[in-house]
Amino acid sequence: MHRITPATVADLFDIAATRRIEQAAAAALPAHTLMQRAGLAVARLAMSIAPHARTIWIACGPGNNGGDGFEAAAQLQHRGFMPIVTFVGDEHRLPPDAKASLQRARDASVIFAQKPPAEYELAIDALLGIGSTRPPEGVMAEWLREMDTRGQPVLSVDVPSGLNADTGVLLSGSTGAHANTARFCVTFLTLKPGLFTAHGRDAAGTVWFDDLGVGDTTEPPTARLAGAPKAQARTHASHKGSYGDVAVIGGAPGMAGAALLAGSAALHAGAGRVFVGLLDPSAAPVDTARPELMLRDASALDLSGMTAVCGCGGGTDVRSVLPRVLATAAALVVDADALNAIATDSALQAQLASRARRGRPTVITPHPLEAARLLGCTAGDVQADRLAAARQLASRFGVVAVLKGSGTVIADDSGAPTVLNLTGNARLATAGTGDVLAGMIGAALAAQQPAFEAACEAVWRHGHIADTWSTNAAPLTAGTLARQAPF
Repeated sequence: MHRITPATVADLFDIAATRRIEQAAAAALPAHTLMQRAGLAVARLAMSIAPHARTIWIACGPGNNGGDGFEAAAQLQHRGFMPIVTFVGDEHRLPPDAKASLQRARDASVIFAQKPPAEYELAIDALLGIGSTRPPEGVMAEWLREMDTRGQPVLSVDVPSGLNADTGVLLSGSTGAHANTARFCVTFLTLKPGLFTAHGRDAAGTVWFDDLGVGDTTEPPTARLAGAPKAQARTHASHKGSYGDVAVIGGAPGMAGAALLAGSAALHAGAGRVFVGLLDPSAAPVDTARPELMLRDASALDLSGMTAVCGCGGGTDVRSVLPRVLATAAALVVDADALNAIATDSALQAQLASRARRGRPTVITPHPLEAARLLGCTAGDVQADRLAAARQLASRFGVVAVLKGSGTVIADDSGAPTVLNLTGNARLATAGTGDVLAGMIGAALAAQQPAFEAACEAVWRHGHIADTWSTNAAPLTAGTLARQAPF
């Protein structure tokens, strides 16, 4: 069993693949083996989370997830803890393995109760697993609310109850994660993508993985965790031309700050030269705070040898320059207002898609609402299946799609596994941080990194700055974030 961190490199598997892996493993092992191993893993992690606990509440459901809970209760009882089990369901309809574990818990003299204990030091959620398609109801929903608000740590078995293991969406009636509740999840056999995107990161908390001794599988992964990028050392014989030119196109009247943030991020992320083509004709000819940024008239920039970052603070003015940007930029990051303009113009959409046929690397960086506009759906539709939405964007436009949000998704149309990023937190939920990310991706593209690799690296580093920002430091503003962009 090992902890999943932002540095973890691992494959992710959907529910269907997990079921096939489980069936193959069960067929090759003696009956009840997988559940015994799972219950032992839950018990071991519980003892690590709350080593001095006296009472541990285990809420068990009507399927094999509940069986894992029964097995964990027996293991904890044998080790001197006092597990108290609440069970919802009909024991006569339990699957065979779960029935066997229920009997093992009874044989171990585990206490079974009708309601949660008044006091406990750890709650274990063993109510619903990956097979659940209906939201928690009645007493099950009541117990989940109890766990979420009591303030004691919660350990979920395989997945948090009510969480879709493929999409990370919490079914209606599930509780999510209260800010004062420490949450943990131990997942078995495979890592599931839903644990790492949408509601998954909050609901699961710290994720641990145990393959239950099954090991490698021949199943193709649904997605992957790419882990931390490797440091890119710079040679002594390099010069500014070695790291390329970035041209930021944006900054309509009243919105110059967004373009300057993207330019500052590209500069600090290592671009050789950064030009900022402001769409505001009245803008000052130089940024005195950042004289390294070369301010230009957007229409005067020759983009044929540059990486363009287009859309940051572009407003409606960006629409007029987009045809030339799409046609001429050697590499391109499309963000914000440029995405909104493309979403409403079929000719611009065709131009965007044609870049792939001409071998021009392109990365788009929508948040869920911008993605919805591009796909002609709602933000709720996008959030209902973030991986599918990112893949659809990548396929439709021939781009690398970076769907921002909790568990940012990076997809391309090559058929390679989609990447889920594990860095980042709510410190990034402020204005301008998306402009910073666009500039960082632009710098990586300008340095001749492949588009998918450039996007994955920049997204990881962008989030890592927030993850490592001291709680005692000043708030992490977008301007500060840009200045922290490493190369």
